Amino acid sequence: MAYERRRLHGRDQHDWHSRDYVAHWVARDFTRTDERRPILDRLLAAAPFARDDAIAVLDVGGGSGVVSGAVAQAFPNAAITVQDFSAPMLEHARERFAARAARMRYVQCDLSDPAWDRNVEGPFDLAVSGIAIHNLREMPVISACYAAVRRLLRGRGCFLDYDHFDRAGGLEAHRDALLSVGFAQVETVWHEVPTAVLKASVQGDDCSPHKAKA
Repeated sequence: MAYERRRLHGRDQHDWHSRDYVAHWVARDFTRTDERRPILDRLLAAAPFARDDAIAVLDVGGGSGVVSGAVAQAFPNAAITVQDFSAPMLEHARERFAARAARMRYVQCDLSDPAWDRNVEGPFDLAVSGIAIHNLREMPVISACYAAVRRLLRGRGCFLDYDHFDRAGGLEAHRDALLSVGFAQVETVWHEVPTAVLKASVQGDDCSPHKAKA
């Protein structure tokens, strides 16, 4: 759940390349686990897959693997790719998932690069993200990121995004951006200003929660 740092933006003081800074940030972030758990439960309840499905999942701006950890618990057969800007964050993710290393992959690239999706390859059944993409700040850059996510998803895929949308253009601007890049349907799963969970489906009603999912 690491923040992506724009190289050209002076307001971001995070040093995601520093192992010491990242270690301190991860330790502090761990204290938010109980606060985030019900939100992540809502996010994953919207995924249109059964618990035992062997799905391919992309965690966008996945950081140390907070969202990926919830995905792995909900879908133990999932193959998960964690993408992040920060090498130290990805090191923490590797440590977190050492016991399921065969089902994990890690890709370091910058979401502000329009071609970042070429690095992560794909395709994926599910993309997730947690408190990351809004840090790109500018809606054209965010829209380009959403377009890359859309390109990476299979025909029945979904993107589940947990973020501070109201701090970067507003929830409706993000819904419109997701629709404009080719998602057929965008639903608000949960919203409590400034944060929400959005579900963007590649195929409208075909991407509804699986009845057999626990």
